[in-house]
Amino acid sequence: MNAVKTSEDIVLEPADNIRLANLCGQFDEHLRQIERRLDIEIASRGNRFRVTGNPGATHIGSEIIRHLFYLTGSERLDPERVHMCLQESAMNDGHFADAAVLTDGECTDGSPYEIQTRRKRIRARSANQRAYLKSISEHDLAFGIGPAGTGKTYLAVAKAIDALETEQVRRIVLVRPAVEAGERLGFLPGDMSQKVDPYLRPMYDALFDMLGPEQVARLIERNVIEVAPLAFMRGRSLNESFIILDEAQNTSVAQMKMFLTRIGFGSRSVITGDITQIDLPAEQQSGLKNAISILSDVKGIAFTFFTPQDVVRHELVQRIVEAYEANGNGHGATNGKSNGNGKAHRNGNN
Repeated sequence: MNAVKTSEDIVLEPADNIRLANLCGQFDEHLRQIERRLDIEIASRGNRFRVTGNPGATHIGSEIIRHLFYLTGSERLDPERVHMCLQESAMNDGHFADAAVLTDGECTDGSPYEIQTRRKRIRARSANQRAYLKSISEHDLAFGIGPAGTGKTYLAVAKAIDALETEQVRRIVLVRPAVEAGERLGFLPGDMSQKVDPYLRPMYDALFDMLGPEQVARLIERNVIEVAPLAFMRGRSLNESFIILDEAQNTSVAQMKMFLTRIGFGSRSVITGDITQIDLPAEQQSGLKNAISILSDVKGIAFTFFTPQDVVRHELVQRIVEAYEANGNGHGATNGKSNGNGKAHRNGNN
């Protein structure tokens, strides 16, 4: 028995050929991308579109087309931008957060879920990402825990840059444990900076994306931004700083305690990690897993737990993460969310 199909007609105003070409993409590649993802058919003639498929997908496809056309008023669309809209729609049951309050790309309601950096605007795209940004804003210590591609580190770096530019802190300190992902890299040539640089490259990538390489280089030279391996944190006390510990699943219990006690006056710290990708020796306990178990009731600490549905990279990444979890290789994950006072509830829905 064939599934019932419905059609929905859309008329986009104004009938601007440049915006319509931007919406459809070269050889209608953006429309074909939406069709493949939602298993629908899209026919277009001028500013009139007809979307056909099962009722739910048809409605979502129509909303995505309207939203993308809205975006053509202020930006040039590409396949990555279309993908992000599809991801955002999937995360939010077909709705687009803050779409009604955006005018020419600006948020008019003072939303805390959008961050403007020097080179780009970063916006939370799911309920968990919004909860994460809220937790970072309202707590001196926030944890972001979940699979790769959910924006844990990227959003934390964006909040750090925002705090620096609004003079909430005087510097940013980005920290990672220097642990290989299952490989033995052996001797690395160069001075100390060059030896640890490969471990810290993901942090540089986020900074470059938001500030640009030249500005990042100037801030590092002035010690306004410091990127360092975790081992260099011992014995320090960091005041008026925004500190991010990335890949925290690869810290030992002792290292995690050491890092947590570095937080000084006027500082804020974010700890990110994925407890399904621990690269420590099998006999060594992860400092992040230990912290989750003993700090969940501590006032002033917030936990946000991401799921595969929050993945904002290529759609294959989400499918890969889900496949590994279904096969039992995602063991150790903890589902839950912060209630705002640092207590992580294990409800399996977040």
